Amino acid sequence: MSGPALVAHADWSVDAKKRWMAVAVQQEDLWHAAAPEPVGEPSNLLPRLHDRASGGGVLAGFDFPIGLPAAYARRTRIEDFPGFLKRLGAESAFWRVCRTADEIDLARPFYPDRPGGTSQEHLMSHLNLRPIDQLRRRCELPSHGRRAACPLFWTLGGNQVGKAAISGWRDFIAPALADKAHEMSLWPFDGELTGLLRPGRAVIAETYPAEFYRHLEIAFGGKDNGKRNQAARRRNAEPLLAGAKAAGLVLEPETESQLRDGFGPRKSGEDPFDAMVGLVGMLNVLAGRCPLWEPTDPVLRRVEGWIFGQAAPPP
Repeated sequence: MSGPALVAHADWSVDAKKRWMAVAVQQEDLWHAAAPEPVGEPSNLLPRLHDRASGGGVLAGFDFPIGLPAAYARRTRIEDFPGFLKRLGAESAFWRVCRTADEIDLARPFYPDRPGGTSQEHLMSHLNLRPIDQLRRRCELPSHGRRAACPLFWTLGGNQVGKAAISGWRDFIAPALADKAHEMSLWPFDGELTGLLRPGRAVIAETYPAEFYRHLEIAFGGKDNGKRNQAARRRNAEPLLAGAKAAGLVLEPETESQLRDGFGPRKSGEDPFDAMVGLVGMLNVLAGRCPLWEPTDPVLRRVEGWIFGQAAPPP
């Protein structure tokens, strides 16, 4: 494998202030990372990463879904997720979250815009997709002790991912696909990682920090031990630092200090923390400490995608 010169992980949010990115640059046989930083303007993120890689390859992970549920794709006759994004314009109705259940249809599947009298049953009914797992991708089903993810098109509640997907697809991936000056591929849609990683190319992959928690032995849970709690983040600093060392990642002194401190007392410290978790997790995959499973099923390869570093689905 022609390894990347730069690896980045972005903890994404619909709120631009909560988007944080951790970046590692390879120097000889080690990776070096400064403190996590704000992602900044999504539309020019790709050229900024290319510039920082100085002509080398880029591998960047993003904590939002990249792909569509197979059942929805069959109903809309979508056979190629990247091609689907290329055809959507910035003003497409697809991006507009439905305010009422009556507005839901296959061309406008995200719902609801606000709470009050809403139900996931509305999505299943108006999209004619049931049971609820028809609205999930295979990588979002329960696995390895992890519960099922929130359905892609549902946009309400603390665990919803729909609005982050909208902003990630519309504001970053679609412009990046249209950028002819900077080469970019989507994993696994464009092929296996070994064939995609090369100088001058950026490879974009979907990540899920909670998946890396298990690999790195990071544990949160309970009212006073959630990742929004600074003390809980502090308690998880040691396993994260151990994972960084094992992956060959050297942290700047200020970066290590921030990590040991749990990235400050504010609840928003969870964002740079997860940015760093994602970076260390991705480096562990590249180092071979965490197996990389790559789908061969054409539906997963072309429509649904997969989460970088997630194990193979159960039979």
